[in-house]
Formats: sequence, C-alpha cells, structure tokens
Amino acid sequence: MFRRPPAFFSLAALLLLAAAAPAAFAQPKQAQAKHEKTVWNFDGGISLITDGSIPDGPCFRLTGRVFAPEFFENLKRVDSELGTIYRRGNDVVSVFPEKMQLHFMMYDMPCSDQIQAAGTRVYLTRSLMETLRLSFFWKHGMYLRPAKGVTPKHLEARPVPAYGAEHATDLPEKYEWWFEFEVPSENVPVTDSLVILVRTADGYVAARVAARM
Repeated sequence: MFRRPPAFFSLAALLLLAAAAPAAFAQPKQAQAKHEKTVWNFDGGISLITDGSIPDGPCFRLTGRVFAPEFFENLKRVDSELGTIYRRGNDVVSVFPEKMQLHFMMYDMPCSDQIQAAGTRVYLTRSLMETLRLSFFWKHGMYLRPAKGVTPKHLEARPVPAYGAEHATDLPEKYEWWFEFEVPSENVPVTDSLVILVRTADGYVAARVAARM
C-alpha cells in the first residue's frame, strides 16, 4: 500500500491515512540504588519530547513513545562505576525486538522568544503540515544511519476546540496531529537511539528528538 524511500516521509502523503489514537504516555522512573548505582525503569517504553519551530511560522511540541509488547516490561538500565547494563530480571538485554511501535503527536505552542498580539499567531494548519518531511535514523555514538523499513500506519488530525465559543468563528482552526509508525528493529543494539527529524521543504530542521534508553 505504501511506497516508502528509507527513513523519509512527506506529511502530505501521510495526511491520507486513517486515524487511530496512540497509547497513553508515561515517563520512565529513576531510582537510586546502593553502591552508587542508578536504575532506570522502562515499563511502557521510551518517551520522547522536544519543542520545534518553523521560520516565520508556528512553534510546536512533539511528544510520544516507542514501545513493543512485553519487551519493555520489567526492563531496567543499571548505571554504575563499572558501566551500563540492561536487564530484565536476571537476563541481560542487548538488542531490540524484531519491531517496535512509534506513536507521537505534534501540537501548537507559543514561541518563547516572541511576544505576539492576539490573532497574529500562525498554527500547524493542514497546508503547512503537508510541506513538512519526516526522517528516521538510528544513532550510535555520533554516527547516524537511516532507519530502514519504517512504515506509516495511521494519522489523525484532532480539532482543538476554541477557547470561548462566542469567538470560535473568528479564530483559525487548530489541530493536534497524531502519528503511528511501525519501526523494524531486529538486532539493533539497545544502546542505539531512534532519531526523528522534522524538516521543512527547503531542508530546515524544524525539530529533532531521540528516543534513548
């Protein structure tokens, strides 16, 4: 159904997909153990969040989660003076499962470095979203390689109700943009990070975020 060059998607094409809501987001918990060890729990998956902006356009937030059935259950990262190790119970985990799910959303945020008068803000409209491009990479240290075979599954544009019904007709339509992807990850080391790039049509990086364990 989808023709997909490696690690690259036009949001114009994704806007044709059917909708489905992603799973709820939960942050991993950090706990301090004895003997100078730090333990991170990854029940529920890996969370990601970043803020982005488009030149002469809107600012936005991207937030989401990478997860896989059962893989992240009881999975822990243990940092100590001897290094970092990933464990599930007594088992050492070194690679990701065959595939994972990536769910994220994008929504408008006020630009922190601008004071804008009411009614002058620019939003993530459908026409603007159609000009954006998504790229996916695996990051190992400083090295990036394309994440091959990433498959779009669903997109949903959810209208955001206007504040104050009496002014609704005078305000532009606002949306929350929800995305779902399937990410092949067989034999990818758990020390690698999944990187998402959001670019404008002229190549400007509007946002970059990494799902890192």
